[in-house]
Amino acid sequence: MEYLEMCTRKNMLSVATGAGAVYLLYKTIRAGLNSSPFSLEPVNIARLTIEHEKFAGKDSGELRRLLMSLSQKQDDYSKSLILHSITRCVYLLESEASACTHEDIRQVASALDDKDKGVKIQALNALKAFAGIRKFRIKIQEFVPRILDLVTTVWDNELHIAGLRLLNGLPLPDHTHPLLRRVVPSLMEILQTGSTLVQVQVLKLLSILAQKEDLLYDIMNCQVHSDFLNLFHTSLPGNLLYEMLVFVEKLSEGRLSPQYQSVLWEYNELSLHEALFGEDSRLADRLLALIVHPEEEVQIQACKVILSLQLCKEEEAKLSSHRIDCSYFDDDANP
Repeated sequence: MEYLEMCTRKNMLSVATGAGAVYLLYKTIRAGLNSSPFSLEPVNIARLTIEHEKFAGKDSGELRRLLMSLSQKQDDYSKSLILHSITRCVYLLESEASACTHEDIRQVASALDDKDKGVKIQALNALKAFAGIRKFRIKIQEFVPRILDLVTTVWDNELHIAGLRLLNGLPLPDHTHPLLRRVVPSLMEILQTGSTLVQVQVLKLLSILAQKEDLLYDIMNCQVHSDFLNLFHTSLPGNLLYEMLVFVEKLSEGRLSPQYQSVLWEYNELSLHEALFGEDSRLADRLLALIVHPEEEVQIQACKVILSLQLCKEEEAKLSSHRIDCSYFDDDANP
C-alpha cells in the first residue's frame, strides 16, 4: 500500500511539472541553501539554475517537451497546466527559453483565442515570461491588439492583472497608438472599479501612455466618475497612492510641454482634466493630506506633484500674459 501511494504521488508530480524540471529545481534550491548565509545578495533561483545548467553541460529538454505537448490537442485543464509549466521553465531555464523560436511564441499566443478564461490567463503569463528575453519582445508586440482586446472586454481581475503586467513589460510601438486611444476610456473605467492590484497595474500603463504626446489629450479629456478624487484617500494602500501620484505627475509634465501648450484645448466638464486640474478641483487638499502619509515614498511623490502643479500655474500665467499682449498688438494693427 505504501509503495502504491508513493507511485501515485510520483506520477502526479511528474504530470504537474515534469520529472526533469523537478530534479533541476531540487538541485537549484539545494545549491541556494548551501550558499553562504552572509551573502549580501538574496539567493537568485534563476541565476543558480543557469549556473547549474552550465556546469552540467546538459539541456533538460523540459521546455521543448512542454511546447510539443501544447501543440497536441489538450483539454482546458491540461492546456492551462502546460502553459503554467512553460512559464516556470522560461523563468528557471533561461538558456533553453532563449533557444526557442518565434514559432514557439506564436504557438503560446494562439492560446489567447481559447474559449477558456483560465487558458487565456496562463497564456498571458507565459508571454510575460518570454517578454523578459529581449529577442522575443518585437514578436510579442504583434499580439498587443489581442491583449488589449482581452483586457478591455473580459471583466476579470486575474485576466486584467496578467494582461496589464504583460503590456507594462512591452514597448508599445507608435502604430498601436490609434488602438490605445480607443481603449483609454475602458482603462479609466478599470482604474475606478478594479481591485487594488488591477488599479496599480492600470496606473502603470496609463503613466506610460501619458508620456505619449499624441495620447495625452485623449487621457485628459476622458470622462471619470464624480468621486474620482477618492483614489487619493489616505486610507488606500501606499503602493496604489504612489502609482496614482506618479500618474498625475506625468500628466502635469505633459501639460508643460511646448506642443501641448501651443493648443487651446477644450475639456468635457466631467473629464479627468477638470477633476485634477480644473478650477473647482479639490486635488490640492488631497495632496496636502498625503504629505504626512506614513510611507515616505508617498510623501515624496506628493511633494513632487505639488511642485509640478505650481510650475504649471506659473507657466499658464506667463502664457496667458503673452496671449493678452499679442491680442493687444493685433488690435492696434487692426483698429
